[in-house]
Amino acid sequence: MKAALWYGQRDIRVENIEEPKAKKGEVKIKVAYTGICGSDLHEYVAGPIFIPVDEPHPLSKDKAPVVMGHEYAGEVVEVGEGVENVKVGDRVCVEPIYNCGECPACKSGHYNVCPQLGFIGLSGGIGGFSEYSVVPQKMVHKIPDNMTFEQGALVEPTAVAVHAVRQSSLKLGDTVAVFGTGPIGLLVIQAARAAGASKIIAVEVSKERQEFAKKVGADVVINPLETDPVAAIKAETGGYGVDVTFEVAGVEVTINNAIEATKPEGDIVNVSIWEKPAAIPLNNLVLTEKNMVSIIAYRNIFPEVIQLIANEQIKALDLVTKYISIDDIVSEGFEALTEDKKQIKILVDPSK
Repeated sequence: MKAALWYGQRDIRVENIEEPKAKKGEVKIKVAYTGICGSDLHEYVAGPIFIPVDEPHPLSKDKAPVVMGHEYAGEVVEVGEGVENVKVGDRVCVEPIYNCGECPACKSGHYNVCPQLGFIGLSGGIGGFSEYSVVPQKMVHKIPDNMTFEQGALVEPTAVAVHAVRQSSLKLGDTVAVFGTGPIGLLVIQAARAAGASKIIAVEVSKERQEFAKKVGADVVINPLETDPVAAIKAETGGYGVDVTFEVAGVEVTINNAIEATKPEGDIVNVSIWEKPAAIPLNNLVLTEKNMVSIIAYRNIFPEVIQLIANEQIKALDLVTKYISIDDIVSEGFEALTEDKKQIKILVDPSK
């Protein structure tokens, strides 16, 4: 079967590999669509970040080259011994987290901060950039009949956004700023609106993505190359700053602007995965008792996110700008996303 494997920076190869079989406790999925994630793009441009290179990942037992892809949905075609939560023919999406299940974090239900945290499609396994994927049964969630496979492939990134909003103190009527409107930032806008935000301010340099921010629900869009974003946000909030800020750009100046644009005792939520360190003057937090939290992935949230998308309370499909075949994944996928800001979310069909 065809699969896209990461070998190194800017070195992803589409190859024919052996079709996997479902072993005990595993589910085999015929993949319908897989999204290219910002994390995938980080690995392509600046990796390895999550991908194990020198030593195998402790849970997947794999190291590079790895079959990529962790945002995907498809149909169950085989189940291993002991699998009870799904059957052949079920339509499913994948929650791609590897976790040990034994550490204090896992036992408390906070498996996304397991010390051995990994992701299928990054840390090993047969990810979604393949015709067939095999995953542990705990990773599989059924999707309803009124949800398309395209929507199913967007549950994973939407879960990141919904978890980010849940980890903040956002309440009905609060004001919000979102710094960076790539796919996750745009989903954060929608998730914040669904959670009751009264005014959402987006900060984005790309004109194309500014338009997307307006399309998905931002009330105000600021170009920081033309306007001081901190001054503009304070002007929109009576000089005080927003209640909650989400940093989704991963740039030093942006995280510091996000801190300054937040009201005293407000929340700054870091959603970004950082390619390099950032300097943060901590007194900008300390002297106003602002709260800064960070999130990684999600936990205990997929069923709710599936319903949010199926009911179109979050219109995740609005982010899809292109559908491509796996043969074109580098030129029309990864390269397009690095070069063309009109591209937001690209879905890959591994069967073509």
